Amino acid sequence: MAMLNAITTQKSFAAGGVAQMLQAVRAKYAQYRVYRETLTELNALSGRELADLGLNRSMLKRIALEAAYGDI
Repeated sequence: MAMLNAITTQKSFAAGGVAQMLQAVRAKYAQYRVYRETLTELNALSGRELADLGLNRSMLKRIALEAAYGDI
């Protein structure tokens, strides 16, 4: 009778966890920066410019969120 012993080890938090956590934080911060920059640029447009683009002020937050995070 054969037995199979599978020993799996988890990466220690110090070895891979910290690096992955920092990478995830950087990615989220980059998305947030895209959101803020997009929202700032859209808010700087006049009402006439927004109308030319087919937008109104109530749509700006949603558009900035989609630009940064994709379809929500």
